[in-house]
Amino acid sequence: MEIGIYTFADVSPKPGPDAVTPHQRLRNLMEEIELADKVGLDVFGLGEHHRPDYAASAPAVALAAAAEHTKRIKLTSAVTVLSSDDPVRVFQQFATLDLISGGRAEIMAGRGSFIESFPLFGYRLEDYDQLFEEKLELLLALRDSERVTWAGEMRPAINDRGVYPRPLQEKLPIWIAVGGTPTSVARAGALGLPLALAIIGGEPARFAPLFELYREAALRASQDTATLATSLNVHGFVGETTEQAADDFYAPQAEVMDRIGRERGWGPTNRAHFDQARGPRGALFVGSPEQVAEKIVNTHKLFNNDRFLLQMAIGTMPHAKIMKAIELFGTKVAPLVRREVEAKQPSLAAS
Repeated sequence: MEIGIYTFADVSPKPGPDAVTPHQRLRNLMEEIELADKVGLDVFGLGEHHRPDYAASAPAVALAAAAEHTKRIKLTSAVTVLSSDDPVRVFQQFATLDLISGGRAEIMAGRGSFIESFPLFGYRLEDYDQLFEEKLELLLALRDSERVTWAGEMRPAINDRGVYPRPLQEKLPIWIAVGGTPTSVARAGALGLPLALAIIGGEPARFAPLFELYREAALRASQDTATLATSLNVHGFVGETTEQAADDFYAPQAEVMDRIGRERGWGPTNRAHFDQARGPRGALFVGSPEQVAEKIVNTHKLFNNDRFLLQMAIGTMPHAKIMKAIELFGTKVAPLVRREVEAKQPSLAAS
């Protein structure tokens, strides 16, 4: 199982003496990706957002900068908001990243959890679903063929045009990111594309049937099972002790969730809810290395997932604490998880 982290490059939404600026956050981000590579993590993801509280509106640019300071870690968007972008430019940007990184680029395409990009780039939110469906079709056509002829309703047609540069990898990996919508899960399976499921609340076990739906949809569409892969993308944090991890993570995570909650009509969070969510059945993976590793392994038994990504830098957490958490995740958590998963693999395959 591949193990990695992802972030939205949070910054302080309001100025102040202790505010984390976009300049500072992006410089810190380079150090985080470099460390993730050094400690043996497999994947680093960077999410696209167009808000004052995030610095990553152009993930491919930041990941290309990080590619020059890393050697083996895969570099992916998490996610690319495909509905409000142009598939040709997305493909060209990540093909360029693939060339710079020596074949380590991926695209994680999703419809996004925020809507700011739609009015920003001149799209109607009412066209949300059709935009994603058409643009995904075009993105896959660009990946599969150097010259493309394509027509749709939401974008001008392309008539036998070449798109360059081509990536170093024969097929640039394209994952579909979902938040739990069954139709999106089934579409990924029917297309034979890898599936990334984000779980930020509730009990993860309740989402396990979605992966069964994904595999069933792929079989019904006669997709090659070799193209299938699944990822769990969750929130969490690793500390030297369980208490330290919880204390370090709670305040910035609660601030972010409450800020977003006020926009969406959610009730405020509290420490009791947080502590319940980091329990054995909750969606937060927060604790000591041993505790987090145990929870990842137990979750893998339910999902049989191929990848696990942890979002640790939620809110403006001190850079030193993020770096320590990455170190612990790579040097302590990942080896424990890999050893347990590899030991169980024969029985999982048989089942």
